[in-house]
Amino acid sequence: METYLLDWANLLLRWLHVIVAIAWIGSSFYFVWLDNSLKAPQDPTLKKKGVGGELWALHGGGFYNPQKYLGAPPELPDDVHWFYWESYSTWLSGFGLFSVLYLFNPKVFLIDPNVAHLSPSTAVILALSFLVAGWLIYDVLCRALRKNERLLAILVVLYVCTAAWAACHLFAGRAAFLIIGAMIATIMSANVFFWIIPGQRKIVASMKANQPVDPIHGQRGKQRSVHNTYFTLPVLFAMLSNHYSMTYSNQYNWLVLILIMLAGVLIRQFFILRHKGKINFAYPTFAVVLLTAVIAWIAPSSVSVPATNNKAGTTTEVSINEVQQILQARCVQCHAAKPSMMPSAAKGIALETTDHIKQHAQLIYQQAVVQKNMPLGNVTNITDTERARIAAWFEAGAK
Repeated sequence: METYLLDWANLLLRWLHVIVAIAWIGSSFYFVWLDNSLKAPQDPTLKKKGVGGELWALHGGGFYNPQKYLGAPPELPDDVHWFYWESYSTWLSGFGLFSVLYLFNPKVFLIDPNVAHLSPSTAVILALSFLVAGWLIYDVLCRALRKNERLLAILVVLYVCTAAWAACHLFAGRAAFLIIGAMIATIMSANVFFWIIPGQRKIVASMKANQPVDPIHGQRGKQRSVHNTYFTLPVLFAMLSNHYSMTYSNQYNWLVLILIMLAGVLIRQFFILRHKGKINFAYPTFAVVLLTAVIAWIAPSSVSVPATNNKAGTTTEVSINEVQQILQARCVQCHAAKPSMMPSAAKGIALETTDHIKQHAQLIYQQAVVQKNMPLGNVTNITDTERARIAAWFEAGAK
């Protein structure tokens, strides 16, 4: 029953995380588009009210006329919508999911002995440190270089690259990618919590007290909001990457992560400029070149299957019983009805019987032979010879 409930917690947290993340990213993308699409009003009345930009839009059969004030409106409206629950809900649900999947099973998901010898408690502390230090260092950079946006951008990029390299040299590749995504997502949500919303509250408080509104609050909020929109696509890739082992299982996975995140930033830059009426295809072209180069670079090489001969000189076929023995020694610790290394069968896949093995033959071959990312972190010490025997069995028809 405990395993069953844990699976439901996993499912519901993942579902919630996706729903609220869509709401957050959707509203973020919309306001970036809106801000870059506004035009100076022609109506003298709007100018007198302090409107600096407006837009006419048609959606769902209705006309909309959003307006943006240069500072604050002359009078505070009674009903103002605040955009913050999407950010907080996304981070909280994401952290909950990260805890259930990774922090509660560090030996399986966080640690790879081939990368670094960490104790479970050390791995958990380091993973959480990336989230905390990620925000603190970024925030210090923003405070120190608030008036030098170009240098700030360069240092933030270098910082993220350094963090990616460090994570991939401390954790299992799958966890490293997710931790970098979580670190950046923490920065994004902290921007909302510590800067954007507090700045807006100070603006509202000044208006209620009939005091002048300090424009610095809007400027700081805008800076962090712009940073967030560039972070979005890299975070989305990092969060999705755990489903695609060819990215995080590469020897130079930190560079794979950096290049794909860079492609996401370039694509986002293209659309930001496009919102302003500037179309520059150099950005998406370079992004496509980067992605194509990564795809070609990490493409798996053909698996070499050594022939095994008997005394008569003929090739010995690998039986499913031999494959079952290998999987019993190396894989059922995670892929069993009652696995020993986790609460329930990983991905719901059991490999205890020959019927199970036949059913998942393609997946076994792909994950254990071609990608070589299973077992996770090779915690059960599967050998290259055993991988080759699985390959020989599969390529002979998985009989």
